[in-house]
Amino acid sequence: MSETSARLLNLLSLLQTPREWPGSELAGRLAVTTRTIRRDIDRLRELGYPVHATMGAEGGYRLAAGAAMPPLLLDDDEAVAIAVGLRSAAGQTVEGIEEASVRALAKLEQVLPSRLRRRVGTLGTATVSLPSGDHPTVDPEHLTVIAAAITNQERLRFRYRAGAGARSKRLVEPHRLVASGRRWYLVAYDNDREDWRIFRVDRLSEPFPTGVRTPPRTLPAADAGAYVRERMQGRAAAHRAVATVYAPAVEVAAKLGGPAAGEVEPVDEASCRWHSTPDSLEWLAVRLALLGHEFTVHEPPELAAYLRAMGGRVNRAAGAAADEEEGAAP
Repeated sequence: MSETSARLLNLLSLLQTPREWPGSELAGRLAVTTRTIRRDIDRLRELGYPVHATMGAEGGYRLAAGAAMPPLLLDDDEAVAIAVGLRSAAGQTVEGIEEASVRALAKLEQVLPSRLRRRVGTLGTATVSLPSGDHPTVDPEHLTVIAAAITNQERLRFRYRAGAGARSKRLVEPHRLVASGRRWYLVAYDNDREDWRIFRVDRLSEPFPTGVRTPPRTLPAADAGAYVRERMQGRAAAHRAVATVYAPAVEVAAKLGGPAAGEVEPVDEASCRWHSTPDSLEWLAVRLALLGHEFTVHEPPELAAYLRAMGGRVNRAAGAAADEEEGAAP
């Protein structure tokens, strides 16, 4: 590879970092003059990379979105992370993303060096995604529209269906999207109700930005994830549950999938306390069973009774299966 080509690739790699680069800093990084940087920027533009420049004594450059998507430069860890993420996307709850993920993964793996392809293949063989089952799915276009409105600090309109079935039109100032387990939530300031609200994205339809920019509001919580967790725990839930799980808090929190599932606090290095306000006892019993660790239920007593009944059904089913196998033996 020629010195000029290698320098262009290094320059492009720097510009793909989401910031504005002064020409003098780029020149210093690449050990060339600012005049050479200007020539290299012109070459990148000729290749289709939309590099925007700002005026001033220093001048600055940044890579912007263009009409077409030119190739990206990824380091080894970035390429592996994207490939693993695409493999996992088929098991997620974004509607229609499975096929797009497969197409994107096929393109990426085609150009991966053999050493990285082996790393991705090893991770793919060793891991399995839990299918989404009957969980609600989210339109990826809705996520894109909402995310753009958040980035642009732009008011958003959409239709919303509440849990009880009531439908309404909403005008909000979107703050953050929160992914929790199998669900997506939008944290936003509701302009009509003059208060903060949490919206389930799978119950949202026809989102469109209004074009009205608004100054950022201060969320009444440390961050959007904490806000969702606090509201979920503070709502009038049918059940309020507490259980000790005999596994490290970090491991349990990762398996639960997010703040909406409840609060996990460490007891010691080998156990933790899970506080939750589930929609149903059935949901909580299944989540506890799927954690794969021993646990003790402290409240409510109805949950302990439900688990005993569920355990009895499982034991009877396992016993019946064992009897059938013995009966079939020669």
